[in-house]
Amino acid sequence: MSIENRIKATAKNIEGKVQEAVGDITGDPEAKEQGQVKQAEAQILHTVENVKDKVKEIID
Repeated sequence: MSIENRIKATAKNIEGKVQEAVGDITGDPEAKEQGQVKQAEAQILHTVENVKDKVKEIID
């Protein structure tokens, strides 16, 4: 498990949530969509870390 990667993913998720909210408030659909994309990327990064953890668990 890479704490560093999980922190980066969490930061990207927060950044995406903020960007989505700003896009929603300002009525900017592009910013809102970019925020949602960042959140999806963060979810993928978390999933990759979970898979790494499972593989390591199986190996050990």
